[in-house]
Amino acid sequence: MLWFAPEPCLPYSPRMTLLIPLFIGFFAGLRTFTAPAVTAWAVHLGWLKISPPMSLIGSTPAVAILTVLAIGEYVFDKLPNAPNRTDPIGLIGRIVMGGVTGACVALGMNQSAIVGAILCAIAAVVGCFTGYYVRKKIGEATGIRNLYLGLVEDLITIGGPLLILSKF
Repeated sequence: MLWFAPEPCLPYSPRMTLLIPLFIGFFAGLRTFTAPAVTAWAVHLGWLKISPPMSLIGSTPAVAILTVLAIGEYVFDKLPNAPNRTDPIGLIGRIVMGGVTGACVALGMNQSAIVGAILCAIAAVVGCFTGYYVRKKIGEATGIRNLYLGLVEDLITIGGPLLILSKF
């Protein structure tokens, strides 16, 4: 079945097979919708080739929706009343979206979607807590406003998956 063991078309080392979903998952932990939006664009642009049904992430409506959600998240994150990303609802969202993204990336590497989803979801938890504590500690140590730290984090969160997925 294609869902569990797609036919190989590009060779990837076992290390890369594990590292790419882990890196993408880490970025999914920083922002819920950025990694899925970048993955959707990668599929849409042909950087990442996956088969149905997961290829639907690259459809024009999915790309548009995920892009709008990612942009909305950037704005919402800067508001003073934005909830903590480590709260259950934010963490669950990061885990779910990280899992979907990991499944797509793994399929693009001709690997198991389930393994990719699990690796990416675990890395999303790590990214969520790491991002939260690093941003908090840098703010406390330097006095840099949270808004500016959030903007830097946004750039890292966009650039990381773009760099990784553009190498396919």
